[in-house]
Amino acid sequence: MTFENASPALARALAAHDYLKPTPVQAAVMKPEAEGRDILVSAQTGSGKTVAFGLAMASDLIGAGETVPDVGAPLGLVIAPTRELALQVAQELRWLYSQSGARIVACVGGMDPRAERRALEGGATIVVGTPGRLRDHLERRALDLSRLAVAALDEADEMLDMGFRDDLEFILDATPEGRRTLLFSATMPKSIVALARKYQRNALRIEAVGDVGGHADIDYRAVRIDSRETEKAVINLLRYYDSQTAIVFCNTRDSVRHLQASLQERGFSAALLSGELGQHERNLSIQALRDGRARVCVATDVAARGLDLPTVGLVIHADLPHDAEALQHRSGRTGRAGRKGVSVLLVPPKARRRAESLLAQANVAAEWASPPTADDIKRLDRERMARDAAFQDELSEEENEIAALLLAEHGPEKCAAALARMLLARLPQAEEVADPGVGPDFSAPAKGPRAGKAPLPGAVWFRLDIGRAKNADPKWMLPMLCRNGGITRADIGAIRIFPQDSKVEIAGEVAETFLKNMRRPGGENIRIERISPAGDSPTPPDFGKPKGKKPYKGSKPHQ
Repeated sequence: MTFENASPALARALAAHDYLKPTPVQAAVMKPEAEGRDILVSAQTGSGKTVAFGLAMASDLIGAGETVPDVGAPLGLVIAPTRELALQVAQELRWLYSQSGARIVACVGGMDPRAERRALEGGATIVVGTPGRLRDHLERRALDLSRLAVAALDEADEMLDMGFRDDLEFILDATPEGRRTLLFSATMPKSIVALARKYQRNALRIEAVGDVGGHADIDYRAVRIDSRETEKAVINLLRYYDSQTAIVFCNTRDSVRHLQASLQERGFSAALLSGELGQHERNLSIQALRDGRARVCVATDVAARGLDLPTVGLVIHADLPHDAEALQHRSGRTGRAGRKGVSVLLVPPKARRRAESLLAQANVAAEWASPPTADDIKRLDRERMARDAAFQDELSEEENEIAALLLAEHGPEKCAAALARMLLARLPQAEEVADPGVGPDFSAPAKGPRAGKAPLPGAVWFRLDIGRAKNADPKWMLPMLCRNGGITRADIGAIRIFPQDSKVEIAGEVAETFLKNMRRPGGENIRIERISPAGDSPTPPDFGKPKGKKPYKGSKPHQ
């Protein structure tokens, strides 16, 4: 399908912007059965829905002609949840209606209301605004909706989540009863269904989210992490994917501030978005992300609503979202309008089942994996260096002269080594991270020289009466076990640390020697006991299966 069914004025504007083929939601609103009807659309952010409701509104604004009539009051209204989204929608509609004579006026919080009132008095075809500001203009009689032909609600579910129900109903109640209502929402909770039932008539239901939940253009990954290594995992994921823009979601303002500060200390250009920012600070953060001065945005769910950054290729859930809808909203910041994106959930041991439940409720399949290692990132760094933009740009005459001088002075190998050093110096340092294992609950992370590798032959597990409560740490436990147990690092498998004790995997052939040596007088005063005989399963009997709970029967994670 093409845009042949669109209004001629809009079709020309689309062609001028290289729009050749409509997205599924755009194609759906142009079908004959949608013309002149109220529509209730399930459409994710980034699916091209702004152009979609612009196309759907055309029959009410332009009709069969080429230009919009001047009726002395707005014919179209678009309501969006945030200032950023409303301004973006207004900008999109301006070029879409550029050849129709339509005048688009934005009314949003944080802008001068007096200037907006003057713009409304000068005449507006379509008004785009946020609920609070639109209601304010209505109450002050600056906005006249008596001639309104069509109203569109963009991201209606987010507006209800943000507490705008009263404002929305006030605005819609001020519109003529015969107007069309176009309701676009990423999800369809009961509150949206109730709103549609109240303000729509015989609405056409359009499903434009594809065959699976979320976006078809998003790859979902669930990454196993040690709960104490969240920041390290975020750092390695940012380095591994090297996205032009990335968003990291946290659940609290404090977490956002802390993570953003940590990323900046490590050399990342990171901006933050949280509810405590004033409008000016928020504008500065968003502008830094838009112009590339910041490549990472650390945000809370509410603060990121309505945020549209087309260059986002990676979303990281540093904290798991509260529900499946939040997972979809967060992930929807990437994979937009045909572009590919990656959404990564960081899953500490105790959150495994909750993460799988979220993914199941969102109807998305995630690939389970360990966090990228420092070696993985170093390998990618070498490949990326060979394709660095510095090698693609054409050199000036002065640069060629300097290059010849350096080559003559130092030779090609030394010059190349110096360049490699400079390229590496501008990259944040990758972190050493652990994979806490792939068991059903992996309730304690596996450490030690063989963590994540094949189990030791005939391994024996021992319990030590020291855990996290006494600051147990593999960094000092490993040499202590070798020294006091009379064994080598190669004889030690996984080390799992729990709140009150720790469990250690020892090669079967040295297990008796190890136990005898550890119990000699004058040692570390640590009690030790064998908890599995040689040849038993490498997993202790009480790992990952709390008493009174049924064994886990979920799908096996990808390794």
